[in-house]
Amino acid sequence: MKKILYCALIALVTLSCTEKEKETRKFVDVEGLSPSIKPGDNFFMYVNGTWYDTAKIADDQSGVGSYSFLNIPQKVLLQNILEEVAAGTHPEGSVEQKVGDFYASGMDSTAINQRGYEPIQPVLAKIEAINDKASLMRFVADEAKVGNNSIFNFRVSPDDKNSTINIAHFSQAGIGLPDRDYYFKTDVSTLGIQNAYKAYIARLFELTGDAPADATRKADLVYGIETQLAASHKTRIERRQVRNNYHKLAVADLQKKQPNIGWGDLLNNLGLDTDTVDIRQPVYYDKLNTMLQSVSINDWKVYLKATTISAYDPYLSRPFEQASFEYNKALSGQSMEKPREQEIAQVVDRQLSFALGQLYVKRHFGEDAKKRVGELVDNLQKAFENRINNLSWMSDSTKVQAKEKLNAITKKLGYPDIWREYNVTIDRDQYFENVVALKKDDYQYQIGKLNKPPYKHEWGTSPSTVTAYYNPSFNEIVFPAGILQYPYFDLYADDAINYGGIGMVIGHELTHAFDDQGAQYDKDGNVKNWWTDEDYKKFNEKTQLLIDRYSTFTVLDSVHVKGAMTIGENTADNGGISIAYDAFKLTKQGQDTTKIDGFTPDQRFFLSIARIWRVKTRDEFMRTYVNTNSHSPAMWRVNGPLMNFTPFYEAFNVQPGDKNYKPEEERIKIW
Repeated sequence: MKKILYCALIALVTLSCTEKEKETRKFVDVEGLSPSIKPGDNFFMYVNGTWYDTAKIADDQSGVGSYSFLNIPQKVLLQNILEEVAAGTHPEGSVEQKVGDFYASGMDSTAINQRGYEPIQPVLAKIEAINDKASLMRFVADEAKVGNNSIFNFRVSPDDKNSTINIAHFSQAGIGLPDRDYYFKTDVSTLGIQNAYKAYIARLFELTGDAPADATRKADLVYGIETQLAASHKTRIERRQVRNNYHKLAVADLQKKQPNIGWGDLLNNLGLDTDTVDIRQPVYYDKLNTMLQSVSINDWKVYLKATTISAYDPYLSRPFEQASFEYNKALSGQSMEKPREQEIAQVVDRQLSFALGQLYVKRHFGEDAKKRVGELVDNLQKAFENRINNLSWMSDSTKVQAKEKLNAITKKLGYPDIWREYNVTIDRDQYFENVVALKKDDYQYQIGKLNKPPYKHEWGTSPSTVTAYYNPSFNEIVFPAGILQYPYFDLYADDAINYGGIGMVIGHELTHAFDDQGAQYDKDGNVKNWWTDEDYKKFNEKTQLLIDRYSTFTVLDSVHVKGAMTIGENTADNGGISIAYDAFKLTKQGQDTTKIDGFTPDQRFFLSIARIWRVKTRDEFMRTYVNTNSHSPAMWRVNGPLMNFTPFYEAFNVQPGDKNYKPEEERIKIW
């Protein structure tokens, strides 16, 4: 497979490098450092300040930089692939044909605009025909089969307490705002988002034939129903308690307790052959059962019309896209829509992830990179085991269990061993129908897993995505090809750069197996207590220290990091740095003191850590992020862990009086 070297120092765009460039590349942006900022005051800005002060966020983006925003240039790569295959002739049913024709159908904006909302008129007619609770629930089930989840969320995945079998899980749903709290907060920013959302819903009604006054009235009605449902939702913090969000119940008992939902008929309509289901948040379904009686059928029909149009509006004519974008502006601060090429590339990547992923891997990922990252993973796993052995707060019996879980972790790198197939016929002239066909295929793929052992080869994200994750039910860590590039990894970089980059990410994902949620699963992926009571108490006391510390970090004016909501990611960030550093110290460079670009190996390690979180976002985006994302903002993903890590103090001579200095006894260490 062709080897590609990523030269992303200038613009985070993937370019192939010459041998001469390999010899002269610098992996530390020395000129970009901010000497006026002390490392101990704000290491994130010391490393990234010059870039941060000059970086421009494009009008059609909500941010710029690394991490998720590295997916922006990734989309350009995918777009190039899509344009290439869309222009060619390929065998019917081949990966290239499906991907190329789907992209071409989405790019035919003239045909899409001519259709207006005609593609969903049959669906809206079905809503008009609803006349009782039974027909309402049949409609809801039918739409769930094409990805339109309105009043329930459903998935098939391993049983939390028996990871050898897949079961059906139902979780809270029914709202259009990003989180339940948005319906009840009264600050200026949230009120602005509420109003933008109501205006969006009203506009959808107008675009499908309602007069402005009626559209506004209906939007208020929809918002009222959503507010009632939102009141029954668990918060994001409450949902972190795994055991409290698992309720495996008999369908017969649910039928008696919640007769308005009609669980037997619902499951039958969904094509689910099961006599038990996991209800993640029972209070929500109690509320839904009550509201199916208290809210009139006519009002439910208005609500379902809104959720249906909203679900389909990305695939309809231009006015629907504009309505959606106007609402999104309030959430992201983005002032201009993305080019259609980017939007459709994203749709293809989302709905034909592993077909497009095959084409991406062939062109942009080398086996030598996969091998090298595998070596790093093995080294970090060994370093983590050493750290467990040396923990002063954990008993020997719990250490045995922890090491068994650590060494049982499955490692997936680059791309799947088995590529998912899509059993669909893609028509180059039928964009909307292609979308529906793919959603139907995905639904059948999901329910095909019910009552079967988990597909251990399955991936939860596309190979091109710049991300990584830990899956507790599979006890696995996954690193797609997309993140195995600069600034996270470079085949030709020194160990300090790679261990501070992808090494930190590897350590982060390994630590997720032992964060507040991961610690509730055993080595086989079951929710099971493998701790002694005393050790688990100590663990929770230490995580509380992190919760309290991060809750003091200011993001925007009076907006603070939500320490309890981000505790899993913060634990992983702190552990990830420690594990990566220990693994780095096992390398030849890690044991040396030779400077490169004027910096010691240890300094380069920490500079790399700060570089991988180089991100700048719009304030509107950041407000939404803090309220809905389980990760801390980029600055605190750097400064938060480093203020707890003594080797950083030593590398940059951090002293009392520096803003982020913490005395030794206040440096929080869990793993």
